[in-house]
Amino acid sequence: MVHQEVFTVSTARRGSTEVTDAVAAVVARAGFAAGVAHVFVRHTSCSLLITENADPTVRRDLETLARRWAPDGDPAYQHDTEGDDDMAAHARAVLTGTSVSVPLAQGRLLLGTWQGIYLWEHRSSHGHDREIVVTVTGE
Repeated sequence: MVHQEVFTVSTARRGSTEVTDAVAAVVARAGFAAGVAHVFVRHTSCSLLITENADPTVRRDLETLARRWAPDGDPAYQHDTEGDDDMAAHARAVLTGTSVSVPLAQGRLLLGTWQGIYLWEHRSSHGHDREIVVTVTGE
């Protein structure tokens, strides 16, 4: 059996937004005892990740690393249609991914104690409305 929902997350600018509760709500509405939740973001300049949910410095340090991997305004970039952060945002999304999958049991996500699901906005210039698709398969 399959259950699918789409929800929107509004971002302010570059940074992470926890979406664990929104995904868990979709899983609860699906009503499956066991299965998998696949979470996918429908954009090319943001990503999804599962990471530490207790200490926000982890996400700040990830941002520091991302600035090293894909710096804004690199003169080698050709794609800058939407500004200095344009190509860097696309590169960060490619490096970090646009989907995650989480097993579920007893109608709940089987995340670890310190894990959360985050939308990682890679655009620094302004916020965006980001669509997230959650597809739950199970029984």
